[in-house]
Amino acid sequence: MQDRDRTNDTEMTDLAPVILMRAVEVEPRLGEGLRVELHGVAVEVQRGEGLVIGVSASTLRRAPLDPYLPRIAAGHAGVLLVGQLPDGMLDALPKNAVIAHVPDLASPDALFVALHGALERVELRVAAERRGRWLTRYRYELGELIEISRAISQERDLDRLLTLILEKSRFITGADAGSIYVLESVTPGSREKRLRFKLSQNESVTFESREFTIPLTTRSVAGAAAVNRKPINIPDVYAIGSDEPFGFDPSFDRKVGYRTRSMIAMPMISAEDDVIGVIQLINKKRDPQNRLSVDTVDREVVPFDQRSEDLLATLASQAGIALENALLYDEIRRIFDGFVRASVQAIEQRDPTTSGHSLRVSVLSCGLAEAVDRITSGPYKDMRFTRRDLKELEYASLLHDFGKIGVREEVLVKAKKLYPHQLDQVRLRFDYVRKSLEAEGWKRKLDAQLAGAGASDLKRIDEELAARAEELEIAWRTVQEANEPTVLKEGDFTRIAELGQRTYVDACGHAHPLLTSDEVVSLQVTKGSLHDREIEEIRSHVVHTFDFLSSIPWGKSFTRIPEIAGAHHEKLNGRGYPKGLGSDQIPVPSKIMTIADIFDALTARDRPYKKAMPVDRALSILGFEVKDGHVDGELVRIFAEAEVFKKVEGDLSY
Repeated sequence: MQDRDRTNDTEMTDLAPVILMRAVEVEPRLGEGLRVELHGVAVEVQRGEGLVIGVSASTLRRAPLDPYLPRIAAGHAGVLLVGQLPDGMLDALPKNAVIAHVPDLASPDALFVALHGALERVELRVAAERRGRWLTRYRYELGELIEISRAISQERDLDRLLTLILEKSRFITGADAGSIYVLESVTPGSREKRLRFKLSQNESVTFESREFTIPLTTRSVAGAAAVNRKPINIPDVYAIGSDEPFGFDPSFDRKVGYRTRSMIAMPMISAEDDVIGVIQLINKKRDPQNRLSVDTVDREVVPFDQRSEDLLATLASQAGIALENALLYDEIRRIFDGFVRASVQAIEQRDPTTSGHSLRVSVLSCGLAEAVDRITSGPYKDMRFTRRDLKELEYASLLHDFGKIGVREEVLVKAKKLYPHQLDQVRLRFDYVRKSLEAEGWKRKLDAQLAGAGASDLKRIDEELAARAEELEIAWRTVQEANEPTVLKEGDFTRIAELGQRTYVDACGHAHPLLTSDEVVSLQVTKGSLHDREIEEIRSHVVHTFDFLSSIPWGKSFTRIPEIAGAHHEKLNGRGYPKGLGSDQIPVPSKIMTIADIFDALTARDRPYKKAMPVDRALSILGFEVKDGHVDGELVRIFAEAEVFKKVEGDLSY
C-alpha cells in the first residue's frame, strides 16, 4: 500500500511539468502577453488580468491551491484540473470558482479550449468587478460632487466659501495641501489685475499664513493657469523643465520643513467666462489618511492623475460660479452696509450732540446678544443668535433712530427750554422795557424840573426807576435760570406764570405780554428742555422709523428689522411707546436694544447739556429701570456680568 502511494506521489509531482509543457505548446494560440510559469505542483497561466492555475486533480489533497484561494474566491483566478476528478473534489474549491477540466493532456486542442475558456471567464469577472468598482466610485464621486456643489452654492460668506472650496478640492483629489488665489483689480476700477493669495491648508505641517498678492503673469504656476485658462499638472515641481515660463520657489519648503512634489493648478471660471481665481493643490497621496514627512514624500506622493484633474475641473467650474456669486453678494452687502452707515451719519448730522450714538448702540446690542448666546442657565439658556440674527440686530440698532429724519431739526437739537430765537425775542423785549424805563425817567425828571421840582423830587424819581429796573433785571435772571434744562423750582414756576401776566406798551401804545403763552409753557417745563408737544414729536420718531424701514425691501434675511427697531422704546409693563406693548409682545432683540440705548444715553460723553455718567451709576439706573418694570432684569444682569459696556470704551467710527 505504501509503494502504491509513493507511485501516486511521483505521478502527481511529475504531472506539473507536463502541464507546463503542454501549456507552452498552445501559448501562441492563446494570444499575446501570455505568461506560463511553474510553481511547485501548480502551473500559472496568465493573460492580462486573467490568471488560471493548472494542477493535477489528484493533487488537491496536497493543498497546492492554498496560496491562491483568496484570489479564486474573489474571481480573480481560475482553476484548470487535469486528470480524473475524484469524488467530492469540488468541495475543496470556493463556491462559484472558475473551473476548467481536461481529462488528459493528449489533445492540445482540448487544453487550448479549456485554458482559453477559463482565461476569458476570469478576465470577464475581473473586468466586471472593475466596472463595478468604477461604477461605485463614479456614483460616490457624483454624490460627493452633488453635495459639494450644494454646499458651495449655499454659502454666501466669502471666507467660509473659499475654505470650503479648498477643503473639498483636496478631499476629492487626495491632496495633502493646497491654496486659493482670487483675481482682483490692482486699484478700484482698474482693468489691471493681480492674484491675491487668500488662504492655504496643509494636513502635514502647521504654519501661519497671511494674504499677499502676485502679478497676473505666467511666471508663477497659479498665474500661468489663470493667464492660459488651462490647468497645469506638474508631477514634480523640482523637475520643472527649463522651457516652462514658470518655476518653483523652494523657500517655503525649507522654511516649514515640507517637501512639495506633485502640483496641479486649476483656474476657476465665472458664469461670464472670466477667470475669477485659481485652485492650487499639492502632493496627491497614495493614502489620503497618511501624514507626510520629508522622508516619506517619495514613497507616499504620486502625480495627480487624469481622474483627479477631471474631478477638480468639475468642482472648479461649480466653484467659479459660486465664488462669483459670493463676490457679488459681498459687494452688494458692502454697498448696502455703506448705505446704512451713510444714512445713519446723515441723520446724526442733524443732531451732532448724539453723533456716534447709533453705532455704539449697535455694538452694545450685538455684544449683549453674543453674551446671551453663551449662557447655559436661566430663561435665555436656549436662545441662540445666528450670524444672520446678529447682522439683523446690528442693522436694526444702527437704524433705530432713523425716524428722526421726520422730526424738526430745531426740536432734535433743542438744548434749553427756549429755542435760541425765542430767547433772543424775550431779551429784546426786556431790553425795550429797560430802555422805556430810562426814557420814562428822563421825561419825568424833565417835566419835574419844568414844574420847579426840587432835588429831593428828582432823587425820588431816580430811586423809583432804579427799583423798577432792578425788578426787571431779577425777572430776566429768572427767565435765564428757568431756561436751563434742570428741575424747575416750585417758586420759579409761579414767578414765570406771573411774568406771563405782566405787560408792556410798545411805541404804538399797544400792550403786549412780557412772556408769550408758548414761552411760559416752555419755561415751566419741570424737567428737561421739551414741553409735551415737543416730547410727542420726538417720540413720533419711532413711528417714522417703523414706517420708513417698512418701506425698504429687506428680503427674507432681515424682515424683522422694522419690528425690532420700532419697539426699542416699549416697556415690559406696557407703558412704553408707540404701541404700549407688553413683555410677551416685545421681541427679545428689541429688549436688548433698549438696554443698550439707555446705557449709551446715560454714559455718552458727547452730550453738551449733561455730563457723562460713570458706568457703575448707569448700571444702577438700569437696575431702577428693572424695578419699575421697564426693562428685562435678566438681560441687564447678563449685560453687567459680561461687561458688555467695555466694547465701547474706545473710540468708534463709521
